[in-house]
Amino acid sequence: MQLTKENIFELKKRSTEELALLVKGLNDVSSINYVLENLGHLPAGFNAGFLYILLNHSHPQVRLNAVKNIGKLNGNSDTKILYNLFQKETDTAVKREIVSSIGRQRIPQNKEMLFSFLEDTDPKIICQAIRGLMVFENDPEVEQYLRPLINHENEMVKSIIYKEYFSNNKSPKNNQPHRETYEYLKNVVVNADVLEALQLVPDDSVHLTFTSPPYYNARDYSIYPSYQAYLEFLENVFKETHRITKEGRFLIVNTSPIIIPRVSRSHSSKRYSIPFDLHPLLVKNGWEFIDDIVWLKPEASVKNRNGGFQQHRKPLGYKPNSVTEYLMVYRKSTEKLLDWNIHCYDDKTVNESKVSDGFETSNVWKIDPCFDKVHSAIFPVELCQRVIKYYSFKGDLIFDPFGGSGTVGRTAKSLNRLFFLTEKEPIYFEYMKSKQKVSLLEERMTKFLTISEFKESIK
Repeated sequence: MQLTKENIFELKKRSTEELALLVKGLNDVSSINYVLENLGHLPAGFNAGFLYILLNHSHPQVRLNAVKNIGKLNGNSDTKILYNLFQKETDTAVKREIVSSIGRQRIPQNKEMLFSFLEDTDPKIICQAIRGLMVFENDPEVEQYLRPLINHENEMVKSIIYKEYFSNNKSPKNNQPHRETYEYLKNVVVNADVLEALQLVPDDSVHLTFTSPPYYNARDYSIYPSYQAYLEFLENVFKETHRITKEGRFLIVNTSPIIIPRVSRSHSSKRYSIPFDLHPLLVKNGWEFIDDIVWLKPEASVKNRNGGFQQHRKPLGYKPNSVTEYLMVYRKSTEKLLDWNIHCYDDKTVNESKVSDGFETSNVWKIDPCFDKVHSAIFPVELCQRVIKYYSFKGDLIFDPFGGSGTVGRTAKSLNRLFFLTEKEPIYFEYMKSKQKVSLLEERMTKFLTISEFKESIK
């Protein structure tokens, strides 16, 4: 008999015995797994005897698929057999599936088994057991076992227990709708130190932050007394950014390791791993790490570092050309899923904001850099377009604490978003002004404000 999904479905419907004989007659593992993976829904009264036999198969994938199907038996599976298999099973994936299958039965008799799984050393097994126990709502015995896990060493276990038993589910401090923001922040550029300006910005007012912090002592506009002082400054900026960001929304930080050149031939240059040193500070302050995107530039566009090595080829002297930067993606920590954020918008806004075909599918973005006579480190428009399209809706407020040449603002505007930028350096503030294109059809003119003018606009 030819193995097809249609034939397996017909056999399942016609006779479980014939299906069992078919599986028994199969000698190769791939064919057995094909049948098990295409059984689909198991009807009431399904004779699962052959599945229990397969629990003793030598191949772990067969055992795993057998366990999965036994889990579909709607409270009629023999969980004791599964539990006994767990005690002797050596394959981690099979053990996890056993716990999941026992939990899916949703019967009180299984609670003792699930309690025992809480003592396992595998956090995923513990989480599966917690999931199985949480179906017994308001059960004092279940609470007695689960609440103490708030002190578990694994962060995933702790987060589940915290959300279930200890969270207050606090709403943002203001009553402003999630999709809305304050009028005085819309399409505004403030010429001020970012930390001074942020003191005037209310909580929960920004939808997306996309920025590239100044590089540590690598540019004339970014001189700090020490690397530690530099990191502390950025920590404070992103702590304030966290405060003004709406629940569950995103921060994307573009950084890369940098090299401070050596002062003489008798000294070494110093390399600072900015994205990796900044990461733990962000996580500590409530940003949840989501993704890392690598911005890949053509090698011809970067400084050549391997000229010396090209000549001598001696080990230890190899220096690769730095053709990548990181876009580190974070989300403001929340117990709510992304669907909650999306459902805050009407269908029209969601549909109009959908990303069109041709979007980047990998985390490596090949984009040429931009060069400018006034600002030495500006965003390519294409980079801004991708970030803003992928991480915001039309009408959202996009924030850049280090406005620079203003590419984030201009791109946000072109994509029917709003923007709020701060920029400390007067030369770049004036440069942004010079780049503004005024149209009579423009609904909202960009405002370029000093810190005093910004204060007045809030009043």
